[in-house]
Amino acid sequence: MATKLFVNLPVKDLGRSKAFFTGLGLDFFGQAEDMASVIISEHTQVMLLTEAAFASYARNGVADATAHTETILVLGVETRQQVDELADRAEAAGGQPAGATRDDGYRYQRGFADLDGHHWEALCLVEPS
Repeated sequence: MATKLFVNLPVKDLGRSKAFFTGLGLDFFGQAEDMASVIISEHTQVMLLTEAAFASYARNGVADATAHTETILVLGVETRQQVDELADRAEAAGGQPAGATRDDGYRYQRGFADLDGHHWEALCLVEPS
């Protein structure tokens, strides 16, 4: 049995965040007044929770992702073109570039920050020849 992964992220404006991830071409599974679930894959979803809802689950204070890095979320894709398309869509939807593009022969990777400052990377691993 495959294990499912649900990553929870606090967001300041749920409607704005839903529009951002829709702009990346991602779909949603289930939505409530204070949360929405972004489908990453069959086994992975990112739960966008309002800061108040997130705080109700958290044992510590909610980090400000624009000032501190609490996690780096990496989306694996199959081609360099998909890396560029995803990062370009993120910027077009209001995200900001994060870090330098990495192209070292076995991986191609570009980062971006979402509207709440969470750090994401689009990554393509290249099989050694």
